[in-house]
Amino acid sequence: VPHHAVINVLTHVRKALGLTEQDTLALVANICFDISVMELFLPLIVGARLVVASSQVAVDGAQIVEMLSKYGVTIMHATPATWRLLLQAGWKGVANLTILSGGEALQSELADQLVTRGASVWNLYGPTETTIYSSAAAYWPALNDGRVSIGRAVANTQIHLVCRLLLEKKLSAT
Repeated sequence: VPHHAVINVLTHVRKALGLTEQDTLALVANICFDISVMELFLPLIVGARLVVASSQVAVDGAQIVEMLSKYGVTIMHATPATWRLLLQAGWKGVANLTILSGGEALQSELADQLVTRGASVWNLYGPTETTIYSSAAAYWPALNDGRVSIGRAVANTQIHLVCRLLLEKKLSAT
């Protein structure tokens, strides 16, 4: 991954979220996962605080809930599977928490539950090969008819979407 691509996505996410030195980010991803690059470096570029969850905490919903409260976390990125762990642990939410979801598809039923538990919910989409994310979108059920969007391209990039139905039609015609 080229250095400029990492800087580009970090700058884009910082601006989109309005990240400041007053924020506290939680790192719950394994450092082998590309998401950890954002979790590690994003707070450093603005002087925000970073809380690193141990591998034991990162897989235990109740311990993550405790960590969010103990350290006043304002931004956390996790996979939908991890967000479900929090919900299963009885997590009621944190009013000022920016919820970032990526690494797997964010279903609208989960997004609907998360949007009532934080300040905002963001769906971050893209394969590792595009440097962590290709696109980002805030989830607002009323504006999106309850659908989770992959959003717009990260700054200084383009997205080319191929409609699956058109592709299947073209392949079956040949």
